[in-house]
Amino acid sequence: MNDHVAPVRRFLVLHDYGMGGLWWWVHARSAREVRETFAEVEVVDTAASVEQAEGWDLDEVRIDGTSLPDALADLRARREAQRGLDGFGALADREIVWLRRPWDDEDGGGRTLYLLEVESDGRRLRQVELGPDGPGVRSGPDDWPFNPPVVDLFDPELVGMEIGEDEFETAWLRARPVGQE
Repeated sequence: MNDHVAPVRRFLVLHDYGMGGLWWWVHARSAREVRETFAEVEVVDTAASVEQAEGWDLDEVRIDGTSLPDALADLRARREAQRGLDGFGALADREIVWLRRPWDDEDGGGRTLYLLEVESDGRRLRQVELGPDGPGVRSGPDDWPFNPPVVDLFDPELVGMEIGEDEFETAWLRARPVGQE
């Protein structure tokens, strides 16, 4: 029996909400523990980002603490609500996941279907945007000005959106590159 318990370390944690982000220092045993405890967060571990954040006045919290900033408490409550659902964390340990995900257009013009290839941190590697007419448009990181995590792989809702690599690759090959009409 292994009684070894990982020591508590400080992690730089970001919740990117689209037009900005909320940052905290979270004391936990691992980055996975952070992602498993709080929904829709990223553990930022690039040396430059961590060094820069040292100069910020960020809240420091313990992962098991009872007193959390409101936004972080909301992310923990969201995760707790997901925890008991079928599929919770089923995709979390995968290197690459392929998903079929609908998104409502911001202008109210309807839904767009995206096929996504995402890596273990929820960032897109490639995507195919499927429109109602034609084979779709494909794009990759060079086509996006920003590439924050777009999915939380602990979210049990994503299990129903998973597709196979073959389906993604077929759509990728049929789609035209972004910018080509």
